[in-house]
Amino acid sequence: MFDDIRPYYDEEIPGAMRRIAADPLFPALASFVFPDMTVEEVRDMLVKIDNISDFQEKVMYEVNLRIIKTSTTGLACEGVGHIDKNKNYVFVSNHRDIMLDASLLQNILHDNGLDTTEITFGANLMKGGLVIDIGKSNKMFKVDRPGEDMRTFFRSLKHISEYIRAAIVERGQSVWIAQRNGRTKDGIDRTDQGIINMFRLSGSRDMVRSIAELNILPVAVSYEWEPCDVAKALELYARRQGPYVKKEGEDLQSILTGILQPKGHVHFSICPPVTETDLLPFADLSTNAFNCQVAKLIDRRICRAYRLFPNNYIAHDVLLGNSDCSAHYKQSEYDAFVKHLAQLEFYAGKYDMPMLKSIFLGIYANPVDSAAQFCRS
Repeated sequence: MFDDIRPYYDEEIPGAMRRIAADPLFPALASFVFPDMTVEEVRDMLVKIDNISDFQEKVMYEVNLRIIKTSTTGLACEGVGHIDKNKNYVFVSNHRDIMLDASLLQNILHDNGLDTTEITFGANLMKGGLVIDIGKSNKMFKVDRPGEDMRTFFRSLKHISEYIRAAIVERGQSVWIAQRNGRTKDGIDRTDQGIINMFRLSGSRDMVRSIAELNILPVAVSYEWEPCDVAKALELYARRQGPYVKKEGEDLQSILTGILQPKGHVHFSICPPVTETDLLPFADLSTNAFNCQVAKLIDRRICRAYRLFPNNYIAHDVLLGNSDCSAHYKQSEYDAFVKHLAQLEFYAGKYDMPMLKSIFLGIYANPVDSAAQFCRS
């Protein structure tokens, strides 16, 4: 029923491992992930893997460790106690990096003796044999993006909804999904109401029961240095000028930049799950109003739990031209951020620099306003 979108089964792993090992890009990947092993040693190890669990533990776990070691100054998490080992959840996360938001979370779960989740993977990214084999071996399942044919897209949403509910209720498997379609590029983390509606498509007419059954678990991930911050600012600038069309290979470049670019500290917050008690006040609302209130509930937990770094406060002060947040950072941190901001001067002459700088600063500053907004509500 779900063969068109599901991850691989264990019996499909040996073939996938052989294809990955034979791919022309394999030597480069092997050298990056396992610098202390020869390519042949890595290949021999890989082709002996015959199940998803071993692939995740022997390969993907090491991939994440390598990323943490080479491009972060530490990974931390709080709120793991909100996860009940006897339950399965839909982890609804804010989305800052194409790959790392979900991928690094898997290491956190593993380190805490918890099962990894299945992961949504955009159809726009699941292209090429190597990417497909790695993704589907890593419990990723395909999600289509909106197209012109809304009837076809609705059927796709219902199909995905049925898949997620079956994973939670029938197969005992948790799922990770972003709170919106595509990454947050402006620093404003908000849940798309359409995601809530999609969840409900496979459930009963009882809206509260339909959502409660999925055990939604909000997750806030924050990066000291925002992945792809310059690229995000340039895209937002371009979108203000007119329709934006992605360049060939842009998504792959974003993945690589996210992996390699220094990110400083990375922090995850596992928020309290959305329970039936949380949802009961919305029971008599219209469908749209119910979706809106559930989305706001998720947003409130994510924005309150988001870890604000000195860079967020510095950007807020620079953007507003004041020092209201100066208690949250040191002069050395301020100087480092201003130096980072100066890289935008490369685009002087081609762009309206005040606008570009304002957009860039907003990426870091907006979480400060979001936290303040939801702490008041």
